[in-house]
Amino acid sequence: MENTFSRKSFLRLLGLGTAATTIPASVSKAAPFQSKDHHALNLGLASYTLRSLSLDEVIAVSKRLKLNDIALKSMHLPLDSSPQQIKEVTQQIKDAGLNLYGASVIYMKSPEEVDQAFAYAKTAGMDIIVGVPNPELLPRVEEKIKDTDIKLAIHNHGPGDKVYPSPDSIFEHIKDLDQRIGLCIDIGHTFRIGQDPAAKAKQYADRLYDVHLKDVDKRGAEGKPLEIGHGIMDIPAFLKTLEEINYTGVAGIEYEKDGKDPVPGLAESVGYVRGVFDGMKLSLGK
Repeated sequence: MENTFSRKSFLRLLGLGTAATTIPASVSKAAPFQSKDHHALNLGLASYTLRSLSLDEVIAVSKRLKLNDIALKSMHLPLDSSPQQIKEVTQQIKDAGLNLYGASVIYMKSPEEVDQAFAYAKTAGMDIIVGVPNPELLPRVEEKIKDTDIKLAIHNHGPGDKVYPSPDSIFEHIKDLDQRIGLCIDIGHTFRIGQDPAAKAKQYADRLYDVHLKDVDKRGAEGKPLEIGHGIMDIPAFLKTLEEINYTGVAGIEYEKDGKDPVPGLAESVGYVRGVFDGMKLSLGK
């Protein structure tokens, strides 16, 4: 679907410059979008989007774009941080009026890394880990989930991923495990591997705990990320599906293009998604 708004229009609307450093950290918390007819869908941020920026800048950008639910990548809160450091960052985000709901994406290749990931998330008060544990470690993951009540959403990475390329491959590994082990459907990677993200969201609705929103220019391994609305994916159909299945998790934008200057493209992506919600009379949550 073609995006009918220009980047310049979105930036003018949102008051954003081309660098995160131009955004004041004191911007107030955004009010939620309201609707009387539909349940709320929570639009958030996978902080990998802003991987070239500092934590302070991530907070400022999130506030300015009204992305109040954040899943932090380790460059913004290292996995080996001390409990005190984790608590300080958690408080900083809370004081900014934002919700640190999860960590994304954490790879777990040893029992020690499983233990570290869950200790990290527990200390931060996170609800969920978006992760990629080696399959042989899933019994250990299940034990930690029973101990902590923290959910794990396994992330698929599409073409080239030999373990979890698709939502189907994830489900095959977890179908007999604790229900708190579920999926983070990355819609771009799902589309690139030739599957319909909306259909997969419906198929695994009862185990869908996180979503990564993005757009791409083509199917297959050659597919590249674009601003949402500039690619060939049917984003409105996917968002409508989330509303239909009463999805209550976060739909986190993971904008992977323009790693060194991501704010303009992120702003345009957010504007496009909000335009879709407005046009479909849907509601955005907190």
